[in-house]
Amino acid sequence: MQLEFHQLDQRWELLRVRQPRLQRRLLAALAEAGQQTPIIVVTAPDDSDRYLVIDGHKRIAALRQLGRDTVEAAVWAMSEAEALLLERSMRMSQQESTLEQGWLLAEMQQRFGYSREELARRFDRGLSWVSRRLALAESLPEAVQQQVREGAIPAPLAMKYLVPMARANAEACARMAAGFVKHRCDNRQAGLLYAAWRDGSPMVRERILAEPELFLKTQRPPLLTSPAALALERELEMAAVILRRASRRLIEALPEMNGPRQEQAQRHIESARGELERMAARIGKEQGATHAEPSPTNGDCGAEREGSELARNCAGVATLAANRAHGAAIKIHERAAHPAGGESRAVPATDSGAVARLQGESRASP
Repeated sequence: MQLEFHQLDQRWELLRVRQPRLQRRLLAALAEAGQQTPIIVVTAPDDSDRYLVIDGHKRIAALRQLGRDTVEAAVWAMSEAEALLLERSMRMSQQESTLEQGWLLAEMQQRFGYSREELARRFDRGLSWVSRRLALAESLPEAVQQQVREGAIPAPLAMKYLVPMARANAEACARMAAGFVKHRCDNRQAGLLYAAWRDGSPMVRERILAEPELFLKTQRPPLLTSPAALALERELEMAAVILRRASRRLIEALPEMNGPRQEQAQRHIESARGELERMAARIGKEQGATHAEPSPTNGDCGAEREGSELARNCAGVATLAANRAHGAAIKIHERAAHPAGGESRAVPATDSGAVARLQGESRASP
């Protein structure tokens, strides 16, 4: 059916994160081909002439930009809560951030009175899955959550750095988030700021929050510059993430795994371990060859050859990434005995020299 915009109630738009790049693509598609998929609505309980939008907020925004007067809608004959649960279960995917899931769970709990046990059953998940996502939604200050909704701060960046910061100091979290937005920090810059704040003295923390751009200017440029070296670093980081995810899955799957499946899992683990050990050995061999080169006789480190410097830098970073991935592989069974709660702990290392300079200026004790 065709609905006019004034008939739509978009109260659930706050559960979604805006993505400007995808919104521009949607706008272009609608301009070229028109609306192909109807939005999903349910009848508003207090007004038969108005409809609650369950899915299609981005399409509505794009159609408004195009100057359209109506939108094609499909009406679901069910309650508001049931429609939200059904729509979310149908489109649950990796594209949906953990924070968005937390927003929905919080609304279902507060507005409709669902218990955590009922939410776990409805979403076919464990109670810990529900609890972790509710904690994410509850810990971030509302102002920061709004910045995430508007797309000013990417949701993964907020979960990785701002959530643990909010648990320690909500005011500092809000100030750090404002710095992320003002200076358009990418993941690396955000990680540097968060790690320096986490490890710094009170005086250093205040200076980082007050002048984040000054701290970022003190950081050295990335050591890896060649496409192959950067690709290797990304792939090793992805391997470490996958291994950590497999470790969490193992906690749930291990009680149900029979003998053959356990043996197969062991073979996969041994295969991954062997490959990582071979990579680490190759890096170690190359690193040893680099260290065997003669050092400068005048004691000035700036006189070293530029190619030798780059080789050592690349080897050092690659070794660190390989060791992290290797450690994740060999500790899968160790972590199976402990709950997985460290989703926000992976943080890039900061330039220790920059932090030392800040600490030296403040003369504050750790």
